[in-house]
Amino acid sequence: MHLFILALSLLPWIPAFLCGVTTGKELAVMEGQSLTVPCLYEPQYASYVKYWCQGRTREFCTSLARTDDPRSANPSEDKVSIFDDPVQLVFTVTMNNLKEEDSGWYMCGVEIGGMWSADVVAFTNIKVIHGMSVVNSQLSGEEGSSVTAECVYSERYRESEKKWCRSGDWSSCLQTGSEGSYEDTSVAISDDRTRTFTITFKKLQMRDTGWYWCSAGQQQIAVHVLVTSRPTTTAVSVTSPPTARQSVAYLPPPKPIIKGSWSSQSHILEPLMVCASVMLLVGLAILAKKLWKLHNPQYPLLEKDPVLATKARLKKCSGDVGDLQNTAVIFIDKDSQDIHMYGA
Repeated sequence: MHLFILALSLLPWIPAFLCGVTTGKELAVMEGQSLTVPCLYEPQYASYVKYWCQGRTREFCTSLARTDDPRSANPSEDKVSIFDDPVQLVFTVTMNNLKEEDSGWYMCGVEIGGMWSADVVAFTNIKVIHGMSVVNSQLSGEEGSSVTAECVYSERYRESEKKWCRSGDWSSCLQTGSEGSYEDTSVAISDDRTRTFTITFKKLQMRDTGWYWCSAGQQQIAVHVLVTSRPTTTAVSVTSPPTARQSVAYLPPPKPIIKGSWSSQSHILEPLMVCASVMLLVGLAILAKKLWKLHNPQYPLLEKDPVLATKARLKKCSGDVGDLQNTAVIFIDKDSQDIHMYGA
């Protein structure tokens, strides 16, 4: 009997353990910003009423929005709104303009109803913090382009002066004035006086690479900027004539000498071959003369006496002209006009 009563007392809690709702265990949001919380549920709860309440227990949970309340359907205007998507099996809760006092425990709930069934719920802890954050802590761009950093601050720093400083050089800090803006030829800063101020590099240069600080009041957050070099093209257009500098830089490599290339050089080679042949013949003639002198012992005498030289030449030709031994040879001396006769 006692076991039966214990089982009946635990029955309302069984659905919460077997199947229910899930969401994030702990969420953090910057003061002054909005937060959207997804609550996922099982298919059997698609047609049930969903709700969002603030509190740590189901018995003491203050209802903030319900899907059956039309006043909780505008996320852009209402402090808290709720929307159910039974196709995706999720309902979402949006909380706007959060304050630090909004921190605490909240609950996603599916209303089951009935005395023997408890609601299906999931708890989450929301922390509203103050300070600063940045949309993107790593920025990069090509040289000459522009990039923008977005720094977000909490409500209490709305009226604080905003700064943009290069890390390690506090003298480089650029500050927003009374109008919440600053601008020069390279940087522009703008504060919307709600929760965001932006820093835009108008024309990046390589020296802009480095770490920077967004600052509001005593709060700071780091941002890294990386500037990459602009790619250069080295291709030379085929249609446009090359400049003198390009002609030197892009000369084609020398062509190897092949068999067919001799024909194109024939106008140079032919005179050279003729000249070489003549020189060879002259050299051979000189060499033959020297050899003849060396092997003829009478050459010194014949060189001194022209008569003997003539007789020697005639003797060689005796086979053709007959016997010339009795031939007389007359020599005339120009100076004395005397006639000298030699016999064989």
